[in-house]
Amino acid sequence: MNIRNIAIIAHVDHGKTTLVDKILHSTNIFRENQETGELIMDNNDLERERGITIFSKNVSVTYKGIKINVIDTPGHSDFGGEVERVLKMADGVLLLVDAFEGPMPQTRFVLQKALQLGLHPIVVINKVDKPNCRPDEVHDAVFELFFNLDATEEQLNFPTIYGSSKQGWMNTSLTPTENILPLMDAILEHVPEPKVNEGTTQMQITSLDYSSFLGRIAVGKVARGIIRESQNIALVQADGKILKSKVKELYTFEALGKKKVTEVSAGDICAIVGLEEFNIGDTVCDAEFPEALPVISVDEPTMSMLFGINNSPFFGKDGKFVTSRHLRDRLMKETEKNLALRVEDTDGADSFLVYGRGILHLGILIETMRREGYELTVGQPQVLVKQIDGKKCEPYENLVVDVPQEFSGRVIDLVTQRKGELTVMETKGEMQHLEFEIPSRGLIGLRSNMLTNTAGEAVMAHRFIEYRPWKGAIPGRNNGVLLSKNTEKTTAYSIDKLQDRGTFFVDPGDDVYAGQIIAEHIKPGDLVVNATEAKKLTNHRASGSDDAVRIAPKTLLTLEECMEYIQQDECIEVTPKNIRMRKVILNEEDRKKVQKQMSAETA
Repeated sequence: MNIRNIAIIAHVDHGKTTLVDKILHSTNIFRENQETGELIMDNNDLERERGITIFSKNVSVTYKGIKINVIDTPGHSDFGGEVERVLKMADGVLLLVDAFEGPMPQTRFVLQKALQLGLHPIVVINKVDKPNCRPDEVHDAVFELFFNLDATEEQLNFPTIYGSSKQGWMNTSLTPTENILPLMDAILEHVPEPKVNEGTTQMQITSLDYSSFLGRIAVGKVARGIIRESQNIALVQADGKILKSKVKELYTFEALGKKKVTEVSAGDICAIVGLEEFNIGDTVCDAEFPEALPVISVDEPTMSMLFGINNSPFFGKDGKFVTSRHLRDRLMKETEKNLALRVEDTDGADSFLVYGRGILHLGILIETMRREGYELTVGQPQVLVKQIDGKKCEPYENLVVDVPQEFSGRVIDLVTQRKGELTVMETKGEMQHLEFEIPSRGLIGLRSNMLTNTAGEAVMAHRFIEYRPWKGAIPGRNNGVLLSKNTEKTTAYSIDKLQDRGTFFVDPGDDVYAGQIIAEHIKPGDLVVNATEAKKLTNHRASGSDDAVRIAPKTLLTLEECMEYIQQDECIEVTPKNIRMRKVILNEEDRKKVQKQMSAETA
């Protein structure tokens, strides 16, 4: 059986998707004159814009008569739910590291899962064409990482390939070659054939595909036996319930697409059309002898956010889907394929609690919904707290920061203010490498603060460690905000008069409503201002200098920056055309009443 299944693991931006592109080109999948574009695998708009892989994808090439299934995995621990189940389909793993940066903490998260599953590793040290790269030191760092992750002796004897995906060459030494075939040969030599057990049909559904024409499609690796078209099968669900079903159509992966086949034998990855009511982790078995495979476990969510309908004065202006029924249906549909996401109803009919793995995980969901035409309001991200042995506990993360030496003091100050503890401090060339253990709460809003304090030079990554006792209050935003007094268009005349009060998030001529956050105050405490007043007309001729209004351009915040910026009494209005921050209670008098009540209760 000539099949190899290999997953690619790499940190964001270490060149994983580019390498897959080169593998596709080297095996002559495309016609000589075919336009393919860069980053063939990252086919979701968000993935191309951010340069990260979110959804794992399958692609298949044939080399020397052997079929190689390449599985692209997300490199970010927020998408850990995707990673774990995808590794179940692979027999080997290709670890791709940057020849300058070396292995990063996010890589460690996925690699640990792969080594625990007993996959055979091949290490590729990429970007050796970059100036000041250090391939030998990186090789030692990778060995040390494998050792720390309790790799077996066989896994520690990993083959190493050096090269540059961008220039399109790979070799077992640092000498450039013409192509990446040495890597392809290493895959055939070091990745074992799939282990196949004798017996009746068994396949675990490890991911979902969706087609508007065919409906939901189940994807997974056939563990044993043969699956045939029109075969009657049993579907064993996670709770042990057995459903009878039938395979309507069967596909295997070929190049970037799917190819219809009549049967698939054990070891290959296939897609089945026609199964009813299946979920990820269910087992497709023989109809006569249903025997389930162990259920896939996924790391628990660490963060929650309140999603609600858009209830601002501009409700329904931009979006197509605006009701709570639309919102609920869309969130439930997302939980079918996004394993690490959970949705719960709240006491109110118009809002839902959504649990996820982190700000990036939830931010991608909100951004996707916004582009699909949904309008919604989201609250401040909250960390999930647990009671362990009667003690209140919160999630802790390992934070790694690489920063130029002159800024390291500022970074340590910033993190320790947020209850972080410094565990490692090393000098790497001109950079300082810092490691901290910090409550997940402390990470909310840290990235934007850190980039401001280090002139944009800091590189940070983090991963979940465990739940530990609660650390107490963490300081939030230092400055207050300026709130709009009226619902109208802003004017240059008003903004010019208010410029010395704060940094604006709106331009003259933008529509604003009462209670919307239009600027950051330069002092603590919120201030309600009139930014919509027009200049009074007098019958005096202007001297010319009156009209010369100089207004600084507005500060644009991304969705993730808004999520990190808002406080508990604030929320974000998300529509296809706008992202606005606002107070939960828009009316100024009502806000004052609530504040009075709260201060009376605390007193």
